[in-house]
Amino acid sequence: MTDIRGTQVGPHARDVEKPVAWWRVMCLTGVDYFSTLGYQPAIAALAAGLIAPFATIVLVLLTLCCALPVYRRVARESFRGSGSIAMLERLLPYWWGKLFVLVLLGFAATDFMITMTLSAADATAHAIENPLTPSWMSGSGWQIGITLFLLALLAVVFLRGFREAIGIAVVLVAVYLALNAVVIVVAFLHIGMHPVVVHDWWTAMFRTNGNWAEIIGISLLVFPKLALGMSGFETGVAVMPQIRGNAHDKPRLPMGRIKGTKRLLGTAAAIMSAFLITSSIATTLLIPQKDFQAGGPANGRALAFLAHEYLGSAFGTLYDVSTICILWFAGASAMAGLLNLVPRYLPRYGMAPQWASAVRPLVVVFALIGFLITIVFRANVDAQGGAYATGVLVLMCSAALAVTISAFRRRQRKRIWAFGFVTVAFLYSTVVNVIERPDGVRIATLFILAILIISLVSRARRSFELRATSVTFDERAHAWLEEDAEDESGVIRIVAHEPGPDTRQEYSDKSKSERHFSHIPQASRLLFLEVLPKPRTREDSSDFVEDLVVRGVEKHGFRVLQLESISVPNAIAAVLLEIRDLTGIVPSVYFQWNEGNPVSNMARFLLDGTGEIAPVTREVLREAEKNPKRRPIVHVS
Repeated sequence: MTDIRGTQVGPHARDVEKPVAWWRVMCLTGVDYFSTLGYQPAIAALAAGLIAPFATIVLVLLTLCCALPVYRRVARESFRGSGSIAMLERLLPYWWGKLFVLVLLGFAATDFMITMTLSAADATAHAIENPLTPSWMSGSGWQIGITLFLLALLAVVFLRGFREAIGIAVVLVAVYLALNAVVIVVAFLHIGMHPVVVHDWWTAMFRTNGNWAEIIGISLLVFPKLALGMSGFETGVAVMPQIRGNAHDKPRLPMGRIKGTKRLLGTAAAIMSAFLITSSIATTLLIPQKDFQAGGPANGRALAFLAHEYLGSAFGTLYDVSTICILWFAGASAMAGLLNLVPRYLPRYGMAPQWASAVRPLVVVFALIGFLITIVFRANVDAQGGAYATGVLVLMCSAALAVTISAFRRRQRKRIWAFGFVTVAFLYSTVVNVIERPDGVRIATLFILAILIISLVSRARRSFELRATSVTFDERAHAWLEEDAEDESGVIRIVAHEPGPDTRQEYSDKSKSERHFSHIPQASRLLFLEVLPKPRTREDSSDFVEDLVVRGVEKHGFRVLQLESISVPNAIAAVLLEIRDLTGIVPSVYFQWNEGNPVSNMARFLLDGTGEIAPVTREVLREAEKNPKRRPIVHVS
């Protein structure tokens, strides 16, 4: 049984992506990570002033010593592209786990969606602020209109496919990093020819901040404001399925893919760290502090300012075009993260329509949400910055917490202390960011509430769907079905039996009762069907999709079809339809009414898959098979 795309979506689903080399995927995630060079030096200068280079060094140390080790561990333990959220999901089964995952998905959606809208808005700002841009394009209407156009263009790229997006990302990243390297080298050459700027900066820094203790303290305190420079790690592990492994990779532990992801994370972190430190030094030493303020020529575009200042308008415009392109395409890594993350959770929980497993409809949905965010915030970069930082930091907190718990369960003491420290550091940064910029939590809360409401409504609407992605009969069960199909009566009769006392008397009484109340001839063959609950260690009733395996078991001379399932009526319906398709005979199934209040029975069905089995089974069959002549017949006594 397959989903609407013809690809399996159950527990044993197989990936259909066409993976590529890790460095190409690094470029896709890097368009978000590396594009922060467009505004990060200016943010550091605004937050830390003359000590921005030291604050940036703190950011780099936390990146290399904290974030990178955490996500290298996540890559090993969540290699299917589910990220740190999947690691935490395994710790909390049943409905609490699902709700916790939905909250984290809300923060992930905040991070990724705001990445798309903020980056597109910043690209527009760079275009409008270019000296060659006509003054009549400076209005807010143009800011919104151009941003919407860039978001639509991004959606068009992804409607074409991942491979096209990766190809564009490789070109943009190569050109952008090369131009940044030219600007920074020229800036350092200028500093070398005018060493007085170093002296002036050094003197002014100690005149303003006093001593090294104060400088280090401020650098540590302003770190939360620089957290945008750490974006891209969660996306890096979210797109792991796009990374090509090696021929010897095992499905349960694809070491080639894992090593490729670690190379991606390490290489991107090393490149970005080098650019962050050098760009911060260059911009702090060469640009007056007043130019970083709101309305100043270097506000949000420090390196672009240096490009125009020291390399002329032609090169500066080329740099602006490159910055605009990579900021526009920074949303590509976010889009890739969403397209890999959302289908791995919501459809599996039954908390999204089936089409949410398909790429193109999701692209359209995410693009429309991006349009709405852009219009609401009027394409204002500063208004979206708090939500962006909140999403980044919460995801890093969840990743650090996940690897800490993993180390604790494995009793790895050194890693417990190391990852525990990282968790505290990121938690501190998150709290400080929330206190200073509460708007980020408000925006994230809207995403969380939207996901929760849509998910719960979708779960209720999809309760009467078939949940089985496949139904398989073992050799004995298959043989019994063939025997009954070849019987002269031409009828296959299934008796639904709730597992209970495993005695001959139990099965004998059940057989006599059904034959009496349902008027089944004594000579007719009967097959009992028992649905056993799945062990909580493997799956629980809050899950939605599953693969069913039906075993033939003989008990006290009675033939019993047994299977495990997370939802009894949906499983019975799936088995009946598979029997019909396998034998060509429309089967009949026999139930007895359950005792109890209908409302409470329905609530039990929605929560744990039990309750009033007979009417729900009939409704699932009615939804799945519109032709009454081909629909399995339900008898209730």
